[in-house]
Amino acid sequence: MIVSLQWLAEYVALPDSVEQLTDRLTMSGLNLEEIRPVGDDVAIDLEVTSNRPDCLGHLGVAREISVLFDRPLSIPAADVSECDQACSDLVSVRIDCPEQCHEYHARVVRGVRIGPSPDWLKQRLDAVGINSVNNVVDVTNYVMMECGQPLHAFDLDRLHSPSVIVREAAAGEKIRAIDQRDYELPARTCVIADEAGPVAIAGVMGGLDSEISEATVNVLVETASFDPVSVRTTARALKLHSPSSFRFERRVDRRRLDWASRRCCELIQRVAGGQVLAGSVTAGDRLPETTDVVSLRFAQIPRLLGMTIAAQECVSILERLGLDCTERSDDRASFRVPSWRPDLTRECDLIEEVARIHGYEEIPDDATLPVVATTAGVREQTGDRIRARLTACGFYEALTLSFVSEATQRLFRPRGDIPVVAVNHSTRSVENQLRQSLIPSLLQCRRQNERNGVAGAELFEVARVYLSAGEGRPEREAEPLMVSLVSGRDFLDVKGIVESLVRDLVPEAHIVCQAADDVPGFAAGRGARLFLNGRPLGWMGNLDESVTDELDLHSPVTVAELDVMLLEELYVPTRHYSPPPRFPAMTRDLNFVLAESVEWADLETVVREGGGPLLQEVAFGGQYRGSQIDSGKKSYVLTVRFQAPDRTLTAEEVDAAVGNIVSACEEKLDARLRSSTMAAEHAGR
Repeated sequence: MIVSLQWLAEYVALPDSVEQLTDRLTMSGLNLEEIRPVGDDVAIDLEVTSNRPDCLGHLGVAREISVLFDRPLSIPAADVSECDQACSDLVSVRIDCPEQCHEYHARVVRGVRIGPSPDWLKQRLDAVGINSVNNVVDVTNYVMMECGQPLHAFDLDRLHSPSVIVREAAAGEKIRAIDQRDYELPARTCVIADEAGPVAIAGVMGGLDSEISEATVNVLVETASFDPVSVRTTARALKLHSPSSFRFERRVDRRRLDWASRRCCELIQRVAGGQVLAGSVTAGDRLPETTDVVSLRFAQIPRLLGMTIAAQECVSILERLGLDCTERSDDRASFRVPSWRPDLTRECDLIEEVARIHGYEEIPDDATLPVVATTAGVREQTGDRIRARLTACGFYEALTLSFVSEATQRLFRPRGDIPVVAVNHSTRSVENQLRQSLIPSLLQCRRQNERNGVAGAELFEVARVYLSAGEGRPEREAEPLMVSLVSGRDFLDVKGIVESLVRDLVPEAHIVCQAADDVPGFAAGRGARLFLNGRPLGWMGNLDESVTDELDLHSPVTVAELDVMLLEELYVPTRHYSPPPRFPAMTRDLNFVLAESVEWADLETVVREGGGPLLQEVAFGGQYRGSQIDSGKKSYVLTVRFQAPDRTLTAEEVDAAVGNIVSACEEKLDARLRSSTMAAEHAGR
């Protein structure tokens, strides 16, 4: 928000120096962006947070200054000299979409003289970066920058009917806006129309056919309240943003609509002459008087701020901010919040207001603030462990947007059978789909790193994906929490990282990696589904070249995505010490010939079932296909390790266990043993 120093001085007495003013505003929450001289004036660019739309006008900033420096605030009375003829004799207003337009005010100024604005008006607008158009249009911009309420002026004689209709646009309806561009309006766009069609895009921009020109004599002044979501949706759909849409998106003060309307007509009379018709024509429901009050317990001030502020000063600060003290006792006070401060809803909001006006710098260095000791929940603990493990493995955490484009979504869709959750097509121009996987966004981050000279970025992210637009489904089904990683390392390296990550969270985890050719995006034969203790955990694999080529990635990429909520469910927070084995282990290498359709996961499961309680580990040793094996067959080499906690195993015991394994594999997998080799492995060797 750019404000003019001379303009502010019309409403409140300013401190001696700009530096003193901007320092105090910054400490109160209106951060200084820039100070720039403009002729004899000074333009001050302030950062206004989205919860403070009242400061998107000079009066709002002046109110802050009046409170900070305890100086009186002067607000123009907006007195209008009206003629005898009623405004309702010339125009009528109807709202057909009350959910998009809450309230609409129309006034008429008859017999104006369009021409250049006076110097004072041009200088005010120039200081805040707005070009002068003509005296009437400049007044509407002036009032918007004065109070934060957007207005629009129509040439009344260029409207095709005296009826102003606020309605939804029909699909395909078009309008030529005052930027001289044609816009095709999406269905349900809120428009201002006459009987012939749209004359303005509600809350965004007026139409060219009804704009104020040198030939204008009679002016209709619009002041309204439009739904913020509706305005934001329209502005994004049309890629048409304006100072008006910026303010409507953050809500306007409905109780000041009439004041803004009268103020605009007052200034039009001053700079362009004419007669203001009596009264205004309004439509919509007037905002009822609020009965809500917020209470402040004075004892909460020192508890939360670490300093004591007198009760009377607390009340004084809040009253100067415009709050009405409705009840007061020794230990508390209740306040009715003004219409321009809808962000004040709780006691802590009032305490924050007291603190920022009194001055955060007044909090003593040795202030004792409340410290609430909490124990991290399972989600926080698992998240911390995941981040620590992946960081130790050389990965960097990334943060990406939840919205992706359709093209990005298609890069990798492991849940290809689930419909994409798309937002309203007009809400976002390109990124209008909620992600179903974190991997596409991480791939784009990896490519962006390459473009900036950082090749081979190893990235991960812990975030939600979106599989349902609500529909009452459980969180795990609708918005599961996932951890995804992209890496330039080979499949086995990434598999080892995934296994170490899972076992760090679930020490006794049994992880199965099962080949999967039905996951779109993986190279043929290079994708796998992961299972943890028999339950689906996620997937991993090498990306197909078609994916990396589409992103113009320079090297192959291996990806993985895991269900964090399953890891949370099985998470073991405590660790118990286990002494090192006292007795030696014995291992044996087995070489089985099996049908091509038998996967490693199948073999491992049968081996574990047949090995009995002495079997401690099953390790993959390799696979072979070739001339020494029949067509349609393959061989798997595996190593099995046996150990007992209370004695040294005998060869006979191991032979018996191995025999059970071989029998089980022959019976369940139709496997044939090619060879078996035994070796003793003593602890400490």
